[in-house]
Amino acid sequence: MNTLSFFNPRFTSDLFDVIDRNFSDYGYGECTKTTAPRVDVAERKDSYVLDMELPGFTENDVEIDLKDRVLTIASKLKDAKKAEKEEKKENADSVYLIKERRNSTFSRSFTMPEDIDPEKVSAAFKNGLLTIVIPRKAEAQSKRIMISVA
Repeated sequence: MNTLSFFNPRFTSDLFDVIDRNFSDYGYGECTKTTAPRVDVAERKDSYVLDMELPGFTENDVEIDLKDRVLTIASKLKDAKKAEKEEKKENADSVYLIKERRNSTFSRSFTMPEDIDPEKVSAAFKNGLLTIVIPRKAEAQSKRIMISVA
């Protein structure tokens, strides 16, 4: 029997996370998989703040680009085969019985509002959390124009 239920984006997101965790090895290769890190975006009076969870990454593993109001955050791509060969060299005297950790790559893009100040964007990375602060431009103040009598 088929049942009808309301669309719940949180449920589908979690469902895809479960599917990705359990079936990501099929079609993605042996040691590399694509992920979408979780992001919180907050709007403040004077800025927009993005917090992105990136456990296992360092500031050297991430690139941030802002062009034409599109903010792109991506991992620097590593050659999966090269990383696998290096790992085999390091662990030549051991054999994995279980191997769950993988090299991950990602890319996320966000279209920012028109009121951002692209010259003052800042980013900080601490304890696996990337925080990007994008200041807003001051709103244009209206100016009263006096009419002179000719």
